[in-house]
This record gives sequence, structure tokens and C-alpha cells, in this order.
Amino acid sequence: MDVKDRVVVVTGGASGIGRALCRAFARAGAQAVVVADRDGDGAHAVADEFDGRGRAVTTDVASESDIKRLVRSTEEEFGRIDLFCSNAGIIVPGGVEVPDEDWDRIWRVNVLAHIYAARAVLPGMLARGEGYLLSTASAAGLLTQIGSAPYSVTKHAAVALAEWLSITYGDRGIGVSCLCPQGVWTNMTGGEGRRRQPSEVARSTAGRDGMLEPEEVAETVLTALAENRFLILPHPEVSTYEQRRAGDRERWLRGMRRVQAALRPPAS
Repeated sequence: MDVKDRVVVVTGGASGIGRALCRAFARAGAQAVVVADRDGDGAHAVADEFDGRGRAVTTDVASESDIKRLVRSTEEEFGRIDLFCSNAGIIVPGGVEVPDEDWDRIWRVNVLAHIYAARAVLPGMLARGEGYLLSTASAAGLLTQIGSAPYSVTKHAAVALAEWLSITYGDRGIGVSCLCPQGVWTNMTGGEGRRRQPSEVARSTAGRDGMLEPEEVAETVLTALAENRFLILPHPEVSTYEQRRAGDRERWLRGMRRVQAALRPPAS
């Protein structure tokens, strides 16, 4: 997809990768960039950068009614949505002991939000015979995230959903891409003080191949969309890791246990 003259919606657009995507789409000539985020003030600040082409919609992606409202208001103003970027995401540290309410919240944001978006935008896209869905998952959705079972599980689900959508609708004019970066400097990995005090996420496997700026990720996304590429890997090493994982799962698991041990040495 060439985003020039297209109507684009980005969730989680007030900061991090989402904000960088909004800016990249605006620079590439998008007709309209709709910035959706729970942080309404932040969404408006980003939208105001785009010389009248930006719109801000306060949106909690965990709420299907909010996503329906986002889609409806965009279609009413612009007549269509060409590209919907389901980008918002959260992380919850811990394992199976994480409380149910935290599992529920991350499931809603990292998985159900993608389902809600597809439900809302697909009817219009299918009626026109064209449209594009971009899902932000993570390298953790292809591999794993040491220290966070909820993140690993939900990001795997996000990748699986994107694959299903591509298989089901790819021959009906619907493009689907799945963004799977490793470490990116966002609020999740340490925020404004990130280089002085990076978060545990940045210090773990997510940061092993270098931390990228959100703007670098956004440029990779633009190139991948132009090529209609399904899997977007800003860290190309992830492809090798995924192949090793599939080729010898036992060896990969042993290796990941060694990495975990190095990151979390036993208490003395």
C-alpha cells in the first residue's frame, strides 16, 4: 500500500511507535491521519502537527464501543478507512501468578482490540474490495518474552489473528501486515529517562540486538506496506531466531533457559 492520499487510523498514536507511524504517514502524503489514544490530550497534540490533516479521537481500545465509535466517526468524515493500524499495546510483568484482572486487561488491549478493529473496519473494506490492516505485535509473538507470560501469550495470539486475517481475506483485496519488533525506545522500555534507567524489558531479550528509535520502526513499516509484506521485522535477526526455534525446539528452549539464567541469577 502506498499511503499517499489514504485515510489512516492509528491506535496508541499519542506516543512511541504509534506517534512515529502517524508522523511517517503524514510525511508520506496521507489524506488524513486519525490519532486514537486513551491519552486524549496527547492524541490532539500529535494530530495538530499535520496541517489540518490530523484528527484526534480519545479511544480505549479495550472497549469495543470505543473502537466502533472511532471507525464510525472516521468513515462519516472521510467516507472510508484505507489503513487501520491496531498498534496500542501494554505489558504486564510476571507469570501465571499474575491476577486475573491484569490478564483480562492485557488480553483486551493486546488481542481483543485487534478483533474489535477487524470487526468494525472489514465490512466497509470488503464492500470496496480494498483495505489494509496493520497489527503491531512483537518479536515476543514469534519467540517469547522472558519475565512476562501475559505479554508472550497475548502477542502470540495477535500474530495468529493477523495470519488468519491474511489467509481469510487476502484474496478479497485486504492487505494484512504484522509488525514484530524487538526492543524499541518507548514508554514501555523506559520512557524519557530510558537511556539512564532502561526498564527490565529493555534489559531483557527484547534489547539484545539493539534498541531502535520509533522513527526507525516507522520507516521500516512504510517500506513493508509498499511491498505488501506480511511480516515486518525491524530487527532482521528475529527471522533467524524464528527459524532456529522451528528447526530445533528443544535446543531453542535450552538456549532460552540459559538466557533467562544469565538475566536473573539465583539469589545468594
